[in-house]
Amino acid sequence: MDDRIILIYILWNFYIVDVFEGTLVRTRCDKSYIGSCLLIYQGRLSMSIKCMKCNRDAIIYQKYSGMHLCRKHFIEDVERKVKLTIRQNFRIGKNETLVVALSGGKDSSVVLHILHKIFHQRRDLEIIAISIDEGICGYREHNIEHAKALAQELGVRHIIRSFRDEYGTTMDELAAKDRVYGTCSYCGVLRKSLLNKIAMELDGTKLVTGHNLDDEAQTILMNHLGGDVERMIRLAPPRALEGLVLRAKPLRNIPEKEVALYALLNNMLVEFERCPYSHEALRGEVRKMLNKFEVGHPGTKYSLIRGFDKMVGVLAKDYPQVTLSKCRVCGEACTGDLCQACNLLGRG
Repeated sequence: MDDRIILIYILWNFYIVDVFEGTLVRTRCDKSYIGSCLLIYQGRLSMSIKCMKCNRDAIIYQKYSGMHLCRKHFIEDVERKVKLTIRQNFRIGKNETLVVALSGGKDSSVVLHILHKIFHQRRDLEIIAISIDEGICGYREHNIEHAKALAQELGVRHIIRSFRDEYGTTMDELAAKDRVYGTCSYCGVLRKSLLNKIAMELDGTKLVTGHNLDDEAQTILMNHLGGDVERMIRLAPPRALEGLVLRAKPLRNIPEKEVALYALLNNMLVEFERCPYSHEALRGEVRKMLNKFEVGHPGTKYSLIRGFDKMVGVLAKDYPQVTLSKCRVCGEACTGDLCQACNLLGRG
């Protein structure tokens, strides 16, 4: 690789994005290659680039902010943004129960790690991790093992439930059937429904997910492309609704690559491999498009989020949130008489 590279992220089984001179370069590397590559490229960076907040070697260049940051100040920057997001959108009061959706991937692992770091001394606060085994052979079992290890390391209560136990089927079985919708539609709906059900059972006051800046920007753009204003409004900072645990997204303002780098710098055992069914989703195309825009126009993803936050309050006046009722089959909260999960499973 060229010695002039400004920044490169080395991720196992992940696409590498090189932001040198606006060029998007993609390749792959194996797990054993990560450590040596990080040392090599950190060494190259240290020859000429120092942290803008101290005199240590910079490990990252945030093109959208113009800052070079060392390991210490990069970690502080991520955690500062998370704390600010919590204060602005998901304020946590006394005697709360935070239920964290822990898949074992980088995003959910990082959000659990940071929440524990911030709140572990709060005796009035309980953090519970829940993992959902969707039944994706060769993929989910590895993530579950990493989730178990992290929860044990942090001393966090960990609950594991499966599609098989709850719905009597697995994602692999659903994917093999003739179906109207893409695999991700089934998985997303069923997983969200089960996460909410478990959080309700635990008397959770917040259901915390690992959605990062890229996830939020992609979803906003997808809803724009589909003209789905009502769905877009549901992304806004939440309010209490009967039957639904409040969602919280502390990583909402952290780019995906920075979440991954944070995980690596903290020696977290996480999976970077994508779900084998993710190629079916429109999100993959939107991700590629947004990443190209971000390379050429740094800050594009943040701009999408800021623009959405400014207009959602106005749109909500014309599209008020509907009153929820209970599904006539499973009893979970829904907008009609049959919830999406039961509808997809043909239970109606």
